[in-house]
Amino acid sequence: MSESRRDPINAAKANAADTEPRREIGRRALLRAGALAAGAGLAGFGASAAALAAAQDAASQAGGAASIGSYIIGEGAPPWMKTPGRSFSAYGAPSHWEEKVQRAIPPTAAVRLGVGASRTPLEQLAGTITPSGLHFERHHNGIPDIDPARHELVIHGLVRQPLAFTRETLLRYPLESQIYFVECAGNSGTFSQPQPQQAAAGALNGLVSCSQWTGVRLSTLLDEAGIQRGAKWVIAEGADAAAMSRSVPLEKCLDDAMIALFQNGEAIRPEQGYPMRLLLPGFEGNINVKWLRRLNVIDAPVDARDETSHYTELLPDGKARQYMFLQGVKSAIIKPSFGMNLPAPGFYEISGLAWSGAGRISKVELSTNGGKSWTLAALGQPVLPKALARFHLPWQWDGRPAILMSRATDEKGNVQPTRSAWVAQYAPGQPYHYNGIQSWNVAADGTVQNVYA
Repeated sequence: MSESRRDPINAAKANAADTEPRREIGRRALLRAGALAAGAGLAGFGASAAALAAAQDAASQAGGAASIGSYIIGEGAPPWMKTPGRSFSAYGAPSHWEEKVQRAIPPTAAVRLGVGASRTPLEQLAGTITPSGLHFERHHNGIPDIDPARHELVIHGLVRQPLAFTRETLLRYPLESQIYFVECAGNSGTFSQPQPQQAAAGALNGLVSCSQWTGVRLSTLLDEAGIQRGAKWVIAEGADAAAMSRSVPLEKCLDDAMIALFQNGEAIRPEQGYPMRLLLPGFEGNINVKWLRRLNVIDAPVDARDETSHYTELLPDGKARQYMFLQGVKSAIIKPSFGMNLPAPGFYEISGLAWSGAGRISKVELSTNGGKSWTLAALGQPVLPKALARFHLPWQWDGRPAILMSRATDEKGNVQPTRSAWVAQYAPGQPYHYNGIQSWNVAADGTVQNVYA
């Protein structure tokens, strides 16, 4: 038996010692990685690469050939490599090192228990799928603790035969899975205010999240109930203490509407509507009624509280526009953003999210000079209809002041408007359905702030 087969680790060390060019190439690659990371301000990566390179240099000078291996498995190994790790858990949880990645809960939640919204920390996430535990929340009277064995969804009104479905009954129907965003109509509402708010990207735009939803097509259930002549609307009602109700066009119910039972592979969580919720892809979040208990098929909308006192668009002439369901094409730069100051000139990646209630994002353009010129960003794949899309663009910052903007276009040709054009449509301070262009100012010292440009 050869030496390498008897002791592969020592054989690898010997080969490394006998192959000087290979060892030097590895060292140079590490040093180049460290220099690139330092130039980009990525201190964590640069420090790690520099530490490995320094360890290799020290060992080499002392006559040790396998410096990197010694650094990893020798006396300098970190403590987690010296003792066994923890055992299994019945339900996993994020690393405790990531405990700061949490939903932002407004101070008013402590005063009005169960009323308000928490926001997804967009600036601390990657990709397009929001972890279920970080999906934004919006509640009108707290989160009900519903026994699924006692909960039913009733379909009645202008139907041939009223029907009732338990969760177990619905699980017998064909299930489908789709990736969709859900966005509160009040998301980004602070951009309608006279002065820009200085807050993290998630605090400004975090009333949007994206998940894989699994459930039963609503059209399947309505077809079984049998829609009668004259039916045009469906009144959806939740089982929370507010009995939250919304009027839904029948056309949408027969299109891509879903009774969602699962989110990201597991049963939807109580704060997202357990045991079942209505999902209306592309429509404002409030109409995606949670804890769904009743669907009343009728001939007209009912002007429920949340379609009169809330979720309407106030116009300059004093009138209000109702039933503006569709979420407009929109984008937001997430990195860099407020709180992510640039330590020095160099290479950075501009990245963010784009979405549209009308379908797929077809392109996102970025500007670093306040909209004087635009560059096409790369879109992460796949780009799905009515789902978040991630965009990226490499940027070499020269240390001079810059204003970063993003502008999205969807497959229907809708283009994200400027903030000034959006504000001009409405009464002052109208907070709903904001989808105007947002801007970050990068000062010469690297400070990033929210500005209106």
